Amino acid sequence: MISVGDKLPEATLTRLGAEGPEQVQISDLTTGRTVVIFAVPGAYTPTCHSAHVPSFIRTKDQFAAKGVDEIICVSANDPFVMQAWGESTGAAAAGISMLGDAESTFTEALGMRFDAPPAGLLGRSKRYAMLVTDGEVKLLHLEESPGQCEVSAGESLLGAMS
Repeated sequence: MISVGDKLPEATLTRLGAEGPEQVQISDLTTGRTVVIFAVPGAYTPTCHSAHVPSFIRTKDQFAAKGVDEIICVSANDPFVMQAWGESTGAAAAGISMLGDAESTFTEALGMRFDAPPAGLLGRSKRYAMLVTDGEVKLLHLEESPGQCEVSAGESLLGAMS
């Protein structure tokens, strides 16, 4: 599993652009930049929708004031779902990037995959938030349970930044 001090693995995520789905390299988003990446088990799932995304909408300006260039939400969903979810939560209007990891390649490379067959969640991500500077993990807050949003909430990550 990825740890503080590790470099992010190379991976391709997907977003919906003006011409349709676009491939985005994680290294292009992180090289020479400070970003927050938070991951959720699934778009529209209860904790993700009502707690996790709103916590980053509330704290976006405070992260920007601390030098964070971009806040990125990653979920094992397709880019169409991620765009619709970003619009319905207000994350898109707040400037949070909603990126899909439909094949869970980034999630698996981080060692963050989990499955919950009774809930219909397969190949999903554990809930976490990380601060990344120039591709290196500086802070990593991983939830014990995917149904919780405490240590991975925007306020918690913000509070841990020096």
